[in-house]
Amino acid sequence: MPVACIIDVAGPVLTVQERRLFAARDPWAFILFGRSCETPAQLRALCEDLRDSVGRACLIFIDQEGGRVQRLGPPVWPRLPALSYYGRLWQDNPAHALEACNLHHQIIGRMLSEVGINANCAPCLDLRLEGASRAIGDRALSADPACVADLGQAGLAGLKVAGVVGVLKHLPGQGRAALDSHEALPRIAASKEVLEQDLLPFRANQSAPMGMIGHVVYEAIDPVAPASQSAPLVQTWIREAMGFDGLLMTDDLTMKALDQPDAVKTARVFDAGIDIAMRCHGTLEERDAFLQLCPQLAGASLARAQRAESYARVPDVAMDSGQLWARFTELTGWEKAMTLSISPDPTRKAWA
Repeated sequence: MPVACIIDVAGPVLTVQERRLFAARDPWAFILFGRSCETPAQLRALCEDLRDSVGRACLIFIDQEGGRVQRLGPPVWPRLPALSYYGRLWQDNPAHALEACNLHHQIIGRMLSEVGINANCAPCLDLRLEGASRAIGDRALSADPACVADLGQAGLAGLKVAGVVGVLKHLPGQGRAALDSHEALPRIAASKEVLEQDLLPFRANQSAPMGMIGHVVYEAIDPVAPASQSAPLVQTWIREAMGFDGLLMTDDLTMKALDQPDAVKTARVFDAGIDIAMRCHGTLEERDAFLQLCPQLAGASLARAQRAESYARVPDVAMDSGQLWARFTELTGWEKAMTLSISPDPTRKAWA
């Protein structure tokens, strides 16, 4: 069985050493960053090599939200708005906002599926709240939980049409965090009643196949451990009270919010009830050590992983890319930065 982790890739080409490591350790999935994304042809080759290294049609993740979180961007790929754009559009025309947000994610999904990427760490369902760190900021759709819930559903549906699996983030909602978890450990002192409001968008989308839990302390739930290491939050609040039965993955374990050694933080993640640990930065030796710390997928976690994989499929081609962009521009006024036609490569291996 694969190892219960998502691991990064160092660059645009899979090295001999990485290939050997992945073949030996068998990570469940991979995640790509800008350092690995140069051209469509290069990305298609990299995704094929990654799947070859583990010998199966694994998921390959990326963070492609729009706005400032776009690993595929200009000048090769067109830029899309930050999600806050759709929250503002909602105030004037909710129906147009829903359709535009759906098309936004369809366009992203097409961009990803055409290069072999089939899982996206999106949509972001955190609330956009005054006084919080800009780590979320305009990545959030709105301060209104009902608006975020509905637009989140539209986004997930758009990715699904494109054959890409979406990930709810960041459970249970970190829009109130005053610190950026990339740099420090945020603590949210809000009451459980207030936190329940932040959780509403996730509750409305709890049929999603995957959710990402961040490194934030929610004092009303667990005053000591960050969410990604908290059994009361994961098992009691997210699994039992909320009823979420999708796969739960951590945010990047190399964030500075977590200052423990890899062995400690990895053990605490799995003890808390998380299904998949994710590590996004490090040397080959650090990745090797991390992969050895993660258990093989088994039981309920394996079932959730297999269910998530089943969401990745051949895209629905009811609308071509030109039609998608034309309607998107009609609704939003957002012009496509460039025309990019990606034709399927008949020589590449078909992982289905």
